[in-house]
Order: sequence, then C-alpha cells, then structure tokens
Amino acid sequence: MRYLDEYRDPVLARRLLAETAALATRPWRIMEVCGGQTHTLVRQGIDELLPAGIRMVHGPGCPVCVTPLETLDRAMAVAARPGVVFTSFGDMLRVPGSTTDLLTARARGADVRVVYSPMDAVEIARREPEHEVVFLAVGFETTAPANAMAVLHAAELGLRNFSLLVSHVLVPPAMTTLLEDPDCEVQAFLAAGHVCAVMGWSAYEPIAERYRVPIVVTGFEPLDLLEGITMAVRQLEEGRAEVENQYVRAVRRGGNHPAQQAVSKVFRVTDQVWRGLGSLPDSGLALAEEYAAFDAALRYDVGSLRTVEHPECISGAILTGARTPTDCTAYGTRCTPRTPLGAPMVSGEGTCAAFHAAGRTASTAGSAA
Repeated sequence: MRYLDEYRDPVLARRLLAETAALATRPWRIMEVCGGQTHTLVRQGIDELLPAGIRMVHGPGCPVCVTPLETLDRAMAVAARPGVVFTSFGDMLRVPGSTTDLLTARARGADVRVVYSPMDAVEIARREPEHEVVFLAVGFETTAPANAMAVLHAAELGLRNFSLLVSHVLVPPAMTTLLEDPDCEVQAFLAAGHVCAVMGWSAYEPIAERYRVPIVVTGFEPLDLLEGITMAVRQLEEGRAEVENQYVRAVRRGGNHPAQQAVSKVFRVTDQVWRGLGSLPDSGLALAEEYAAFDAALRYDVGSLRTVEHPECISGAILTGARTPTDCTAYGTRCTPRTPLGAPMVSGEGTCAAFHAAGRTASTAGSAA
C-alpha cells in the first residue's frame, strides 16, 4: 500500500537505526514538535530503540493541548447561551476547562455539535438562520486555511449568524521561546510536515541560524521519523545547523501559496496564550479588522473568567519537554483517557495519551523518561 507499508518496512528501519548508531559519538537531545510525531514514536517504540544517548524530547505540538484554559472556559460560556449552536471537532469535547468540558455542557442541554470541517458549521448557519452558530477554531498553521475559507464563504453568503472562537497558534515563536529558556536542553528539532506543507519552512531558517540548531522537516510514518532523526544526528555530529526536508513527497520550501493568501487575508498575527508556555508575542492568529463581525469573542461578552488548572496536572512541564507523563503522580491512576485531568491525556495527539496507549509506566519508560 503506497505511503503506508513502504514507510513501515522493518528492514529499512533497522538500517536507519544502525546508521544513526554509527553516526552518534555523544548524547543528543532532539525534540519532535508535533503530537502526531510523538504518537508514532511512542506507539512504535522508536524512542526506546534509538541508540543509547539519543533522547527524544516530546514538544508542545498538540493543538488541543496548548489551547489555553481561558478559551475552553469561554467556549463553555458561549455554548450555554440560549439560541447558540456551538460546533467543534470531536477531539475538543472532552478537554477539561477549569470546571467542566463541552461534552458535559451538551449533557446539560447546550446545543453542542461535532462537525468534520468548519464548512459544516457554515452550512448549519445557512440552514438554521434562527440560530447563532459558533465554530471553535483552534490549532496550528495546518488548520488555519480551512477556517479562513469558512469565514470567506460565510461572508460571500452574507451570513450574520456565523462566527469563530479563535485560538490559533504558530509554531516558530514557540520554538524560539523554548530555545530562549536557559534550562533548554534541546539540540535539534523535527518539524511537523503538515505545518510546513501549508507554510513552508523558510520561517525556520533564521531559528536554525541564530540558535545553531538543526531542524529537519519530517512526515509521520516510522521511516519518516527514523530518517529525520538520522539527518538531525548527522548535522549535529558535523557541526551544521540547517533546515533540511525529509518530507519531500509533501513539502516544498515555499509551502502552499493559495492557503497562505487566505490566511493572511482573514487573520492577523497577534500575541497568544499557550497552555504550558504562557503568553508569547506574535505567536497566534486573530481575525483581521475587516472580518471582526465573525469574531465570537467580540460578539459574546462572557465577562471575566477565572481559570484554574487541576492541581495535580503537570501538563505545562510535559508540553515543554521538561517532564514526561510518567513523572506525574496522577498518570494512569487518577488521570486516564476516560478520566483526564489535563489536555495531554484526552487529546488524540497528547503525549500522556500516547504513553498510556503504549502501556508506558515509570518502570517501562526507558530512554523516553
């Protein structure tokens, strides 16, 4: 099967592991940015098969996980309004806010609906003009084009009952923030291929040059990641710090220009709060002034919100790679995918969920810990 079996070949995987082992002369720490990469690394046991000293650090690349509590609490408040149809992808429904989640809000009577595209939400607004339809627009650069197109389509249809609750984040500022931390031990990055398929990789080049860190754009299959790790180790051993593209079948340096144009037309760059990282300058997207009529945050004044993270949850430290799930005292006991205390356990791309699905415990985490 093209792009599946051929990227899971065990013979090639062993060759790449052997090549990495032959290259490495000292310990190296490499951070994979994306939660999809994390799940492949953990599910396939790649992080535990790497040569001694090569450690994967799991980064803040889960869009559900980095969505701030303020956004989740605001979503719950908006969803509870009479006449509102609140729409979202399914992975956001069980993410805990300060006191509850969208699934519980639906059980209590809120009209919360799962959609598979923001265009589905636009269609609901068209079919049900008596309702105010709100779509929870979260994620990295990957999901921004679809949300931009939804706004453009709603504007073309003249819909006044459609809006977005926006919490978009941008990857490069997060990488810079991590590297500015004096305690940062990351020496190279695996960049997310789907982000770069949209935005390209030119924004990573100043980061690689300024901080002297190799950055390798990879896909999400086992051989993608193994080859990306090998490329990163080769750069580290040779003293190079460049942006390289492993994901050549899907990514170009310039990215997808029509998608970028839609995003730049509908959104503007703004400061953004990240769960685990705090407020980062120029690290998010907000609706541009000409599309402010579609901004649910402006349309619905929910007042001041007091957000409270669960006292046992260490998601902030996990998202920055400072800790792993097995360091958490609640992991696997009081915090499970059925009873999550924090976003990294409930999200389909969360590090805690990946560890739990793979049966990782403090005694089995190995080099991943």
